Amino acid sequence: MTDEAFAPLTIADYAAQAALTDQRSDGGSLAFPLLGLFGETGSLLSEVKKKQRDRASYRGYAGAVVEELGDVLWYLAAVASRVNVRLSDVFVEAAPTIGTNGHITLASLQPAIMPRAGEPTIAFERTLLKLAGEIGLLVMDLQEQGTETRNHLSSSRLAVIARTLIQAANEAGVTLEAAAVKNLAKIADRWPRERHYPAPLDANAEPEERLPRRLTIEIFERQVRGRTFVFQRCNGINIGDRLTDNAMAADDYRFHDAFHYAYVAVLGWSPVTRALFRLKRKSAPKVDEAQDGARATLIEEGITTWIFGQAVELDLFAGMKPGDLPFDLLKHVRQFVAGYEAERCPLWLWEEAILQGYAAFRFLREHRRGRLILDLDKHQMTIEPLS
Repeated sequence: MTDEAFAPLTIADYAAQAALTDQRSDGGSLAFPLLGLFGETGSLLSEVKKKQRDRASYRGYAGAVVEELGDVLWYLAAVASRVNVRLSDVFVEAAPTIGTNGHITLASLQPAIMPRAGEPTIAFERTLLKLAGEIGLLVMDLQEQGTETRNHLSSSRLAVIARTLIQAANEAGVTLEAAAVKNLAKIADRWPRERHYPAPLDANAEPEERLPRRLTIEIFERQVRGRTFVFQRCNGINIGDRLTDNAMAADDYRFHDAFHYAYVAVLGWSPVTRALFRLKRKSAPKVDEAQDGARATLIEEGITTWIFGQAVELDLFAGMKPGDLPFDLLKHVRQFVAGYEAERCPLWLWEEAILQGYAAFRFLREHRRGRLILDLDKHQMTIEPLS
């Protein structure tokens, strides 16, 4: 590996990469990044409040602070870009001692050695409140001033905000470079500019233990002694158990295997389907026990049930397209599968699996039957009518 791979991240490079990820089609309006700048500062204060309230039990504080500082930095870069001010100039004005050339690094903004703060300090809390106040003043200035004077005023205000952000990061013991790198990685995980599909999770498994790369499943309802059940059929053979909603109120969850098949097609993952088709990776006992065992199956069922509860509140994701699912929903899914191979699937791929699964579920709910066609090579599941 070359030394170039370890080159410090410059402010100019970060600003350029952040600009590429600003995909909002709002005509360059300042409303979105200003709301984001203010909102992420509020999220930082919320993390402080959580840690103060639950000092012993809240373990996510340190990681959340790094993430939120990265988000504040991203929105700061977005505001600067939209008022035609270079982010490097903003930080030069905020910290004149770092120099004036275009190769100033984020690391140069802070001391070389900083103790990591495991708990919020009074100073950090005060600095965050000051940061929120400075952002509020920026919003007021931009509302009151016309376009001609906007850039000059914004530059001064942004420099004050940048200086306060540096102070907050120092007090939290967080490097802005680490926050920036994590921020860019999060964006690529959720909103990539280009989608490169990963290799199947079982690519190295024995051929007879891999999930089938193409699969057709028929799902249909049938009355049995006055009760309605959902059945499944593959290659003319009935598979799995006949299903009901298993709920006090009917909600058609009996069609939920569409979600598991979407995980197969898009993610190349489904312990539930492996068990159903007897495709557990017995040749690798550790993988079989940890990744294909009962606990993994329960995790998948838990994810599926939890997402369904969120989907019911959002019209079963009807009309949503890639990029529309709530980010927090996908983050929770990642937390569900922590420690399992599906954790390696990027969030955007999880979103594709969820959206394809719910497209099939809505079809089944309307027509009461359908044929699912899974194509793992294309990371796609489609549904067609079943006569």
